[in-house]
Amino acid sequence: MKKFTLVSLFSGAGGLDLGFVQSGFFNVVFANDILLPAVRTYSANLELKLSSCVGERVDAQPGTALACNVELVDFSPLVGADVVIGGPPCQDFSIVRGPEWKRKGIEVKRGRLYAHFVRALTVLQPKAFLFENVPGLTTANKSLALKTILEDLSSLNTRWEEVGKVIGNGGSGKPAEGYEIIFSGIINFSQFGVPQKRERLLIVGVRKDLVRNVERLWEAKIIFMGMLKKFMNLFTKYPLATIEVFEGRRIDELNGVYREVMGKWNNVWLEVGTEKAWRWKDEVWDRLTFRALDDYLTVNNVGLSSRDELEEALIRHEEVLQELGYYGVPVSSLKLADGSSEFAREDVAVTERMKRIPLGENYEFVRGTKWEVKGRISSFYKRIHPLKPAYTILAYGGGGTHGYHYAKDRTALTLREKARLQTFPDTFLFFGSKTEIRAQIGEAVPPLAAKKLARAFAEVMSRMES
Repeated sequence: MKKFTLVSLFSGAGGLDLGFVQSGFFNVVFANDILLPAVRTYSANLELKLSSCVGERVDAQPGTALACNVELVDFSPLVGADVVIGGPPCQDFSIVRGPEWKRKGIEVKRGRLYAHFVRALTVLQPKAFLFENVPGLTTANKSLALKTILEDLSSLNTRWEEVGKVIGNGGSGKPAEGYEIIFSGIINFSQFGVPQKRERLLIVGVRKDLVRNVERLWEAKIIFMGMLKKFMNLFTKYPLATIEVFEGRRIDELNGVYREVMGKWNNVWLEVGTEKAWRWKDEVWDRLTFRALDDYLTVNNVGLSSRDELEEALIRHEEVLQELGYYGVPVSSLKLADGSSEFAREDVAVTERMKRIPLGENYEFVRGTKWEVKGRISSFYKRIHPLKPAYTILAYGGGGTHGYHYAKDRTALTLREKARLQTFPDTFLFFGSKTEIRAQIGEAVPPLAAKKLARAFAEVMSRMES
């Protein structure tokens, strides 16, 4: 299978792009993001020349990672690229922002950055694109945002004038071929083996001239969906657990570590002393066997079909750990030059509070005690569970939103632990302040998931060209 050339927009640190490169089917020829630290990270790890612009229109030069406002970028030097991928900054779409009246979506400028993605498609006319964003986009503006975006991508020749007015150029330029949408939906990346419950909206389109009739269009859709289902396979039922990627071993090899972790939580209900704490003892603690594999099956609600299926799932877990370079390498053994393996300094009050919040619980566990804190979201002061995929790693937020380790004597996750939950290789080093690196990790598409999407993507493109 031949390699395809790829243009990346809103690239961040390059999680999505890294997966496409790792698949072996794509070469990145250009990447763009507005944040210089993220582009420095991208440039150093994906080996594109670092470039930046200073308040003036700039050509998108092949072979560069450009730190620049996308509005200033002229894409015409990249004509001939096969694929465009990316997702605009999504804070205005995100359900984390709260109720509908707070999520303005495409009604505000930041939510309209998708229009520059459309501009890139109009100028470059790539064979295909992948657009990713947060699930909240599906309901933003009473679903008008998603409907508008899908119509823009499908009908560039008729919608470009309207889109061009949004970004201020009046829709100038030649009429463009539109795209057939072969996939539009939300995917939970834990189903691909990512040790994190992370959902993203994906929209995949193929240029209409490449799917010349209904049969070819259905073929493209079937191929893409078939590949996704193949990759999901056993991970939907047997997700990769946090403790596996932190310790570098599959779950059935971690009995000793698991027992040590759990032993320190004994009698936490006595320390807290609330009705909720005692209920946790009855409903959670007393049901544990303290055997890692047995408790893993219980907490993930796995209905065991056969021992052969379980063994196959464990083999898949080991293969993923090997693929990521984590097998046999505990994250605690790492001392990396970017400082991502360093522990964060925590206030004494936070340390004492977290000693009373056990695995899988959040700020509500200490409500009514001297460690109480006013919470806002379910992930506030929440400990990850060692036997489950982690909850979604956040890019931004103040105290209580950093993500907390399952060990009783630990508080916030290190940046490298977050990077592992996002499936970045340990060789992938980050640039910028701790806050900037946190954002780069939290905003990324997990490379492991991107790698599998890229394989499905490449299969469709190769078939469409045959």
